[in-house]
Amino acid sequence: MREINIIKLENELNYLVSLMTNNTWDFHPDPKPSVEQVRKAYHKGWYQEDRETFWIEKDNRKIGLIIIHDISDSIPSFDIRLDNSVRGKGVGTKAVNWIIDYIFCLPDKKIRIEAYTRSDNIAMRKTFSKCGFVKEGYLRNAWENMDGSISDSICYAFIRSDWENNEITPIKLNELPY
Repeated sequence: MREINIIKLENELNYLVSLMTNNTWDFHPDPKPSVEQVRKAYHKGWYQEDRETFWIEKDNRKIGLIIIHDISDSIPSFDIRLDNSVRGKGVGTKAVNWIIDYIFCLPDKKIRIEAYTRSDNIAMRKTFSKCGFVKEGYLRNAWENMDGSISDSICYAFIRSDWENNEITPIKLNELPY
């Protein structure tokens, strides 16, 4: 697969609306946001306030979106959205690896990156694992969906020292029985 480019979201509301409404987001709380919802969120600052938002581009085509949340915090998290046509083709892995390097190269020395996904989002779970994220927790009934259902979620993290030393430090989750 050819390389992807990551470009900061500017004032490209129409492209944002197109990406968000022409795809389905089965593993997000609202799998099919409306044009009005996307426009309202954009104008209220959802893609900007304490966030950095980037386009994922390939061959000059916008194929996805990266939203880094809590960017001013020492422990940011992120959301990634990929166009239906590029899912399962390695774009997510390249984008997540870019996110890791971008966040840990920021001048304010982030401690760790947290990532959450629904427990049934197997593709994202595989991507996190492939990119070196460590599964740190299984959260029961922790993901509220717009249809009123509740899903379990998984918490992953990548810590700065692992990135700096190119290693994966095992967690001590089961060191004690309680």
